Amino acid sequence: MIIDRFVALATAHAPGQEVRQAAGDVGNLMRGGKLSGRPVDFSHGDVDAFLPTPGASDHFLEALAAGGRQAYTEYRGTADIRAGLSEALATFTGAPVSADDGTIVTPGTQGALFLAVASLVSPGDQVAIVQPDYFANRKLVEFFGGRPVPVTMDYLCGSDEAGLNLAQLQAAFEAGARVFLFSNPNNPTGAVYSEREIVEIARLAAAFDVTIIADQLYARLLYPNEAYAHIRAAGLPAERIITIMGPSKTESLSGYRLGIAFGAPAVIERMEKLQAIVSLRAAGYNQAVLRTWFREPAGWLEERILKHQAIRNDLLGVLRDGGLATREPQAGSYLFPTLLPLAVELADFVRLLRHQAGVTVTPGTEFGPYPNSIRLNFSQDHTEAVAAGQRIVEMARRYRR
Repeated sequence: MIIDRFVALATAHAPGQEVRQAAGDVGNLMRGGKLSGRPVDFSHGDVDAFLPTPGASDHFLEALAAGGRQAYTEYRGTADIRAGLSEALATFTGAPVSADDGTIVTPGTQGALFLAVASLVSPGDQVAIVQPDYFANRKLVEFFGGRPVPVTMDYLCGSDEAGLNLAQLQAAFEAGARVFLFSNPNNPTGAVYSEREIVEIARLAAAFDVTIIADQLYARLLYPNEAYAHIRAAGLPAERIITIMGPSKTESLSGYRLGIAFGAPAVIERMEKLQAIVSLRAAGYNQAVLRTWFREPAGWLEERILKHQAIRNDLLGVLRDGGLATREPQAGSYLFPTLLPLAVELADFVRLLRHQAGVTVTPGTEFGPYPNSIRLNFSQDHTEAVAAGQRIVEMARRYRR
């Protein structure tokens, strides 16, 4: 059983792990020659293309100089940093955040997700998860012995809504699911849940006594004229929701491995106890970088959003012109195109794309039953991202069934 659980984690397609994949017999499948162009890794954001928040390194060095006073913080994070963050997060999400018993700093948002799922899911528990959604959601639920209950999202519905099947969500709750785990904006599609969808999710959760884990990592990277509704401001009791955010993506602070979870005090306490034996705390010196979060120079965030929007628009145009159905992301930096019908398996196409075209992507099968889709993180150099998108289209045409 323990062997099966670790086999199911399957990290071969996790960002940074692709370099360990062998080419295998990909040469036997190859059609045509290699495509020229600078290699682009769409499996994660390029932190060289977008530099970290101004002042981040200064705060890190100040923490380093402080030594033990900053290195050995409370397990849930430095008290004054949590206080500042709680005020900013309350303003941003529209509901109070307790710095003392409702906030924890974690080693990345991935750390927060691990702790939250571990604190709420026991063997046999049913957990409602969205398809498609972040690949770790299903894997973590299964690792802790839970049973994922898929709720589909028609992300190509052509409306301003995310397309969540609310009838399926209600059915999952009626069948016994008492935890709902989802990302908003959605990873991998960039869809943002409408206010109507968020209000209905909150209503159903309240009616069935469900606890929600809301991954809002990309909530700040919201494109102009798009609306965002925070689930924690939709009338749910505070003890029924955990929100996860962090500065790793929009703010390009990935290397500092910082995440924040806030909400239900009882769950936060469990998360702290578990963190105390898993990692002790988020790296002490790194925590100081959080002093820049929500305190960026005037206009900095708006400029970063516009730069991402420009890449999104150009890359989206390339993919759609090539016949790849793709939703226009309302937020975040992900595209989830549907490929032309392939003459090879998706896993082989992904390898061919990397070895023949110099383009690394994440297969859609990581996010649910999507054997004809790939995920791209377009937070990249603008010119190179568009060029890589053109190579994806060319490869999709070459290997069309």
